[in-house]
Amino acid sequence: MAKIALLFPGQGSQFVGMGKPLYELSPTAKAVFDQIDALHPGTSALCFEGPAEALNQTHNTQPSIFAVELAALAALQRVGVQAQGIAGFSLGEVTGLVAAGILSMEDGLKFVKKRGRAMEEASQMTPASMVAVLKLDNAKVEALCKEFNQCYPVNYNCPGQLVVALLREDQDAFLGRAKELGGRGIPLTLSGGFHSPFMTYATKQLEQKIYELTFSAGTIPLYSNAYAKPYPTSPVDIRNYILHQINHPVLWEQTIRNMIDDGFTTFIECGPGKTLSGFIKKIDKSVTCYHVETVLTDYLQAKNAGKEWSFIC
Repeated sequence: MAKIALLFPGQGSQFVGMGKPLYELSPTAKAVFDQIDALHPGTSALCFEGPAEALNQTHNTQPSIFAVELAALAALQRVGVQAQGIAGFSLGEVTGLVAAGILSMEDGLKFVKKRGRAMEEASQMTPASMVAVLKLDNAKVEALCKEFNQCYPVNYNCPGQLVVALLREDQDAFLGRAKELGGRGIPLTLSGGFHSPFMTYATKQLEQKIYELTFSAGTIPLYSNAYAKPYPTSPVDIRNYILHQINHPVLWEQTIRNMIDDGFTTFIECGPGKTLSGFIKKIDKSVTCYHVETVLTDYLQAKNAGKEWSFIC
């Protein structure tokens, strides 16, 4: 039987209005938003109404995306979608910890709030930016990074796309060199150099907080995007994986390839935006990829027409 995996996107996928259709169409999703609002007031309003300036601040972005993803997860489970594996991109991996049964929702929210604050503080300490480099292979981008001081390959997204973190003062020169090599650099609207040594301060801050959380072995394999393999079951190892992820590269392409090798043929992007679906199509066109909105729309259309519906891979 085909195996289904849920994918949770990360920071950068947010937009004003995210999650509102889920809230309005699914009582199950609404209950999740209400529960998170009780613990972190104003989350739903920020997701649905913005303003964008506030939503895009890292300490707000991370708990907001977390809320949308958990609401989407609950709605999918309510209509009968059951996954055999999970992966989350950066922040999405924290949602994955909850979805896999490794963390409670309360602890997941507690951690994502601290994570957002720590990463925002780290971003304020060093003026760094992130650039997506297209049309060059990874080896060429890695070599290009070595031409600059404090320039790091950080997000290995898919063939022909590698994101780098670098000092803001070097961005224009970096974009020029990428163009000279036949590539194209696209500056990202992120507030810092995530998944690089620029985030070491955040990692050290969270080392002091991580023992406040309770970890379980989990019920579904969660693939770590920093190691491209499933999380271990030991609480000590789980803590190390979570912390390592913050200031080390996201090995997304390798993570997905390993999941495909492990038998996953269907992927559902469970959260705002469709970025991960785009990566999947470039990594391996033979697998099937859905977005949570598509799955739920199919279900609602079938229900309104009085037809039975099931998720068929």
